[in-house]
Amino acid sequence: MEITVLIENLGPETLACEHGLSVHIQYEGHSILLDAGSTGAFADNARALGVDLERVELAVLSHGHYDHADGLRAFFAANDHAPLYIRKGAREGYFSMRGGTQPRFVGIHRDICRDYDHRMVEVDGVYPLMDGVWLVGNPTPEANTERAQHLYKKVGEDAFVEDDFSHEHSLVLEGEKGLVVFNSCCHAGAANIAGHIAKTFPGKPIAALLGGFHMMGATGTDSINCSADYIKQVAQAFKRLDIGRIYTGHCTGTPAFDLLNEELGDRLAYMKTGERISL
Repeated sequence: MEITVLIENLGPETLACEHGLSVHIQYEGHSILLDAGSTGAFADNARALGVDLERVELAVLSHGHYDHADGLRAFFAANDHAPLYIRKGAREGYFSMRGGTQPRFVGIHRDICRDYDHRMVEVDGVYPLMDGVWLVGNPTPEANTERAQHLYKKVGEDAFVEDDFSHEHSLVLEGEKGLVVFNSCCHAGAANIAGHIAKTFPGKPIAALLGGFHMMGATGTDSINCSADYIKQVAQAFKRLDIGRIYTGHCTGTPAFDLLNEELGDRLAYMKTGERISL
């Protein structure tokens, strides 16, 4: 399995970076795309990195937020056949009210849903994509996950309810040393999600976990939106689950990464734009 980070918040000056995430996965001869970032810049990076988007067989959208979905325009322009697998509810209206501000739309823009509806496949439950590859819905968020309370779903004309992130799922692949789990933002809590995967696939170790952990604060990668104790609890849960390797970035942020690193040491790595990971 070879993983290429096509776009992320940080990376070398030779590649585009943005607040978004897109990952290409080469698995058992198959070409898979996870997310498409917040613009089409990931496609430019793909060309520079030698990843042929036209050969992607299937694409997965991790959840219904723009920083993972707006680049889909560029993907669909480059690839005329790969289905996009989304969780039920991903196309609904999602908003941020961080700091008590007016609702700011953060969902998938309407033109993408309209123009490419025929490319989208809604899934539910534990959904098999191919041999050794599944999509797994989020567990119910627990009260102690310190998940982002500023994210909402619009219901009706002007009413909002707290987002339960049922539109988010994990991409799980069977690797040589165990399961390789991708969850791009872990809105339901990174430890909560990892534990759910372990229960869903009993007896199969989690060899690697990759994605953002939604610990980044409002000012970007230099702040956190949760307590240091919570971050340490997440790290300890990862150790209890004996997750072999953890690659994080995007919505984790560098201060949270540093706190995780204190607990996890060399089993933790920061994934950046352009990085290639072999598992």
